[in-house]
Amino acid sequence: MNGRIAALLRRDLARLLLRGRGGGAMLPVLFFLSVAMLYPFAVGPDAPLLARTGGGVIWVAALLAAILPLDRLVEPDIELGMFDQWALRGISEELVIAVRVIAHWLSFGPPLMLATLPAAALLGLDAKTLRVVEIGLLAGTPGLAALGVTVAALTAGLRGGAALSGLLVIPMAVPVLIFGAGSLGTGGTSGLALTAAASLVLIAIAPFAGGAAVRAARG
Repeated sequence: MNGRIAALLRRDLARLLLRGRGGGAMLPVLFFLSVAMLYPFAVGPDAPLLARTGGGVIWVAALLAAILPLDRLVEPDIELGMFDQWALRGISEELVIAVRVIAHWLSFGPPLMLATLPAAALLGLDAKTLRVVEIGLLAGTPGLAALGVTVAALTAGLRGGAALSGLLVIPMAVPVLIFGAGSLGTGGTSGLALTAAASLVLIAIAPFAGGAAVRAARG
């Protein structure tokens, strides 16, 4: 079983990082950095304002960047009949979804955390704020990955599923966004704990909800 999990993870990572439609792993990072670059032009050269609001901008940009790959997380494998082949090999939909959550997070979470360093410089964040933002992204982006894969499974096969996925993910990600961005105002501890708790709930739900949705989509 461990060999099958490793093979699934390698396949998913290769598809999401290198060969996926929509630019692979670079598109979310470029989008994230574009928001960080454009925000100072929108609010003007007010350094205290940028420093005060920059952490929240990073969180909003991270959420929107996580939405970009949703259309290639589940639906292409259903169209190709990959879930049928995995079922014949005794690999459950829940296991595939759990591995897909890990691969999705690895494809955008760590790259966004690295991109946060130049983004923080553009927004004028100090070292303490940058530390809280980075820990918050480490705690919250796995939950965003789990939510994205779950919604991608729920909307697979629907007309306009890609647009619908984005509309569904944004309101359901609000708790993670509030706790993550709120940790900047509370000094970190309680906000980061709540961010991690919300993220763990989403991770625990994702394999079961996503697996059931995939079985329903396969008919």
